[in-house]
Amino acid sequence: QVQLVESGGGLVQPGGSLRLSCAASGSIFSTYDMGWYRQAPGKQRELVAALSRGGSTTYADSVKGRFTISRDTAGNTMYLQMNSLKPEDTAFYYCNVQVYFRTYWGQGIQVTVSS
Repeated sequence: QVQLVESGGGLVQPGGSLRLSCAASGSIFSTYDMGWYRQAPGKQRELVAALSRGGSTTYADSVKGRFTISRDTAGNTMYLQMNSLKPEDTAFYYCNVQVYFRTYWGQGIQVTVSS
């Protein structure tokens, strides 16, 4: 089965940057669609960024121009570069990959943007 593990979260001041990583058990990100989601307390989980196996990207309007989704050439790690962070970006972030009809999720990692 696919195992996903996020890392790189933490506390950052507004305007700062963080890079989230998602390590997979295998080179799956070069083959399947993947994405980053987040969920803040009291709110539903939302798509932050997505990267298709064909290379196309999709971003939530709230993060366009600030966040960048990518993957390494080996396809075993995906990233979310987050710049110009705002307090509204505070949430629990999850990486995700769609393998045929199955969806795999990482355990999630906290990102807190606060002064």
